[in-house]
Amino acid sequence: MDFEKIKETAIQKFFLILAFLKRKYIGLKFRYRMYKTNYLVRYIVKELLIYFFVMFLFYFLVFFVNQILVMMLKLLGKNLPFWDVVLLMFYSIPSIISQTAPFAVLTGFLMCLGRMNSDNEILILRASGQNPRSVILIPVLIIGLIVSVFSFFVNDFLLPAGLIKYKEQYLISISRNPFIEIESNTVKHLNENTIVTGEVKNSSISDIVFLDRDDEGNQRIIIAKKSSVDTAEENGVSMQLNMNDASIFVLDKKDENDYNLITADKMRMNIFESSFIDPMTGVSPNEMTTYDIHKEIKKIKQQEDYQKETLNQYVIEFNKKYALSFGALFFAFLALPLALIFGKQNGVFIGLIVGVLISVLYWSLIWIFMLAGYRNGLNGFLAMWIPNFVIGAAGLGFYSVMVKQ
Repeated sequence: MDFEKIKETAIQKFFLILAFLKRKYIGLKFRYRMYKTNYLVRYIVKELLIYFFVMFLFYFLVFFVNQILVMMLKLLGKNLPFWDVVLLMFYSIPSIISQTAPFAVLTGFLMCLGRMNSDNEILILRASGQNPRSVILIPVLIIGLIVSVFSFFVNDFLLPAGLIKYKEQYLISISRNPFIEIESNTVKHLNENTIVTGEVKNSSISDIVFLDRDDEGNQRIIIAKKSSVDTAEENGVSMQLNMNDASIFVLDKKDENDYNLITADKMRMNIFESSFIDPMTGVSPNEMTTYDIHKEIKKIKQQEDYQKETLNQYVIEFNKKYALSFGALFFAFLALPLALIFGKQNGVFIGLIVGVLISVLYWSLIWIFMLAGYRNGLNGFLAMWIPNFVIGAAGLGFYSVMVKQ
């Protein structure tokens, strides 16, 4: 036998075995890294969700107490049936959830990632060869996106349905107890009408001024020295005012110097349910879905003499549903660099404080720009998206700082 040939064959088989073992080793190493990465991702997702739900409950209780319980205690003080109060509370829940979720993402993620940073878990990731940005950023953005989609569902479907049911229940409550809307020494705006009341005691009002317009659009002022409030007896009537020593003053809109004055010893005035409902088909923009708002915007634009203010109101509400919902994604992106930069010590506490402060500032910006859109005509898209653009720009700035560090 040729010894050289046998030697060459053995060497080739040896290298083939080495190549096979190398491939097996690389495969096992890759699977181990994938397992380790998946384990890290599962751990990070679990921690993020825990802190998110904790802060969701925190903000939910804050908004619930601030916006709901105070109002409900007022209604209970008017002897409204307890079940009516419970229904009003239930129909108000979607509006609270829509405000709660984005802020829970910001504060919860800041606390979670800040805790990981202060406990040196971020340092351990780096020491083990993992890139914290790639391991943490993707779960953060995915959860932020999921919360944004959920918030949009609440804003676009549950919130309009809740507002409509709330209004219906409120009108039923008013018909049972008109004093819900009547208080001492107050000014109440009922759609396009205004009621100014004096001292209210039991079912009587010492002085009352009612401002509205008649069928021809003339300004009408109704004044009564003493009145009493009764529950409605007719369909569509919310309350009845029985007035004594009443005067009706009507100004002619065509001639400022022309007016009519009518006096009566006794007069009965019905306040209809339509006084509490928006005259635009009974449904306001915030009680519509984005699909309905979009159709209404197209319908308004087809009108030759449409009012820009009315159009902008619909544009604001359309963008508001998207901007508030997807604010959670902007907050998630901002939370990562902030936590890794400033959360090296007392990460949970710093995350809570910073998260609450940013939430207050963001909410303030939302209301400032929304009022600018309603009152000053600021473009509805800009009015609703500028706060998110500010958060996004801040996130990019802090992210670049984090990458340099």
